[in-house]
Amino acid sequence: MIAVLGLLAGVALGLVFQPDVPVGLEPYLPIAVVAALDAVFGGLRAYLDGIFDDKVFVVSFVSNVVIAAGIVYLGDRLGVGGQLSTGVVVVLGIRIFTNAAAIRRHVFHA
Repeated sequence: MIAVLGLLAGVALGLVFQPDVPVGLEPYLPIAVVAALDAVFGGLRAYLDGIFDDKVFVVSFVSNVVIAAGIVYLGDRLGVGGQLSTGVVVVLGIRIFTNAAAIRRHVFHA
């Protein structure tokens, strides 16, 4: 529950202050957001399953963002940034939809 409140507070603060993203980091922001959403949906699923651990959530959140950004950075250095970005989004998107389906089944018992 704390994670959801933190996410809502972060979104609200972002809307109020509208921070500027440095130009050099702009290609990594969408990937970082998708990676963070994957961790949030995974945390919500774990919470509903009764196995949520805050330490695991924090490590998952940070490591997802760092690894996804690292893969995109490596792709940029190799000249295939777009392809690796697409790959990261597809993999994390599949995980997000898998977790969303599990959450839906848990909430609606269907």
